[in-house]
Amino acid sequence: MGRYNKILIVMAAGSGSRMGASIPKQFLDLDGKPILRRTIETFVSAVPDIRVVTVLPKEHIGFWKEYCLSNDFNCPQLLVAGGITRFHSVRNALERVPDDAIVAIHDGVRPLISTGLIKTMFDRMEQAGIRALIPVVPSVDTLKVLDRRTLSSGEEVLEDSGEEVDRSRIFGAQTPQMFLSRDIKEAYSQAFDTSFTDDASVARKKGISLSYCAGERYNFKITSPEDLALARMVISSWTRPGSGS
Repeated sequence: MGRYNKILIVMAAGSGSRMGASIPKQFLDLDGKPILRRTIETFVSAVPDIRVVTVLPKEHIGFWKEYCLSNDFNCPQLLVAGGITRFHSVRNALERVPDDAIVAIHDGVRPLISTGLIKTMFDRMEQAGIRALIPVVPSVDTLKVLDRRTLSSGEEVLEDSGEEVDRSRIFGAQTPQMFLSRDIKEAYSQAFDTSFTDDASVARKKGISLSYCAGERYNFKITSPEDLALARMVISSWTRPGSGS
């Protein structure tokens, strides 16, 4: 048993406009279950005593309650309404979190994270001196720095800036991003800033030291129909006889 209580804040307050579906993407079916349910179940499987705070669009809280009741999804959850931005949604959730905990803030539409990564990250957060832990993956693409220019015709074109990028130093940040709750609550007491692109950027501005660990290639965020199709293919490969899963 670790020193800290463990809390999951699962961010599912987005509208999912890029998906083009009639309901937000977190509720779309992924191999027989809503994406959001799959995400929560993975965390509960990894840490059975984890406390779950689910952040939803205010107008869909009733929908999610009804789904859980009708489909015997009995995971206890504290439901919180989202705010006008992700920053405000996280802040709303943190108001319901005690100070003596490790908080994992995770995108509800990253359902393919492994239980192994979750366990490893919580274990590292129990180590002395670790205040924040961010999973990252190295860039695999050649990167180009381009400038946008609008022609007299109104057409927008991309032009080479001449800048070089050292790909070996570029990493993509994933979630869950984990913090000591007292630290991240204090960080989110700051005024909103457009430079806040994730929870780590909020923590960094408050002076909280960040540690990093290896993320997972399949821990991607489902934001488009192509992402959803890929997630379905991945799950199909995991459940296929002889796959070892």
